[in-house]
Amino acid sequence: MATPMSAGGFLKALRDEGLVVVEVGDWRNHNRNHKGAWGPVNGVMIHHTVTRGSAATVEICRKGYESLPGPLCHGVITKDGRVYLVGYGRANHAGLGDDDVLRAVVAEQALPPDNEANTDGNRHFYGFECENLGDGDDPWPAAQLDAIERAAAAVCRHHGWSGRSVIGHLEWQPGKVDPRGFTMTSMRARVEERLTHPAGWTPGDAEEEDMPRAISRSDDDAQQITPRTWTTLTVGGADLLTGASHYQATAHLRADVPVGATLQGRFYHLRPDGTRWTGPIVERVGTEGSSFPDFGNSGSIAANERLRFECVYYPADAADRAPITVTSAKVRGLYWER
Repeated sequence: MATPMSAGGFLKALRDEGLVVVEVGDWRNHNRNHKGAWGPVNGVMIHHTVTRGSAATVEICRKGYESLPGPLCHGVITKDGRVYLVGYGRANHAGLGDDDVLRAVVAEQALPPDNEANTDGNRHFYGFECENLGDGDDPWPAAQLDAIERAAAAVCRHHGWSGRSVIGHLEWQPGKVDPRGFTMTSMRARVEERLTHPAGWTPGDAEEEDMPRAISRSDDDAQQITPRTWTTLTVGGADLLTGASHYQATAHLRADVPVGATLQGRFYHLRPDGTRWTGPIVERVGTEGSSFPDFGNSGSIAANERLRFECVYYPADAADRAPITVTSAKVRGLYWER
């Protein structure tokens, strides 16, 4: 469960993943937000358009129909692998679907059969419409499949989701068949593989084994820390590092910590089954004015683990239940791929 990216963040995430992105009109403000909520978001949904021709497909997905106004998705992925952004916010793409499926997506578990249409999917999913007739015969070019993989991975990478957060329309709403022509199981596997590499990775890229790469993540969104509750911070996404790596990292926070109160922080490695390895706790005590605590750690993560950072706040007064606010967070360091 997450707050949707800003439109600018969405555009950046797609381009960072190596996609050619085309901005169509005033896509940032074209949405159906006046008809319902947009967010919290939980996953990515893939569709086929049942159309032929890139220009016509983009136009339909942007404007929609009299009975179903646009935008009909956030991005249109054409056969040449380009992503056309036609709207941002609530879009008419998912419709009503199965609440059991949504719970499985949130938990990143295997999907149950979709046999109900009782939950608003437009609120919870990013949507990509993919140019294809959907008849089982219209081919899916390699460039298009690669773009679908990259687009889904870009969103998942930002939010710290796995490939299990990517679903097809046919897995959400009873009676739907899209996308038709490839399996969502195969696409999820492609997304999972991509998430083990840096953003923008292309198979066959030469990778220097001995040279470290930089960890440089920043986030200026205010984040509240509830007393006595460990809270995972979002620093440009929850996942600070994925894939088998050795790392040295330091989290730098700016927070208003009352004098005498304590802020503790630690890095942890999240495994696919939800278990974790937690690093040593580093403790900082609040002083006059804004505090600038730092928390360091070094270690190694396995190929299927994700590096994250969390903190907990202990007020000087045990009866104090007021949260504090982290106003900015940065993580800096180096990592060596294994």
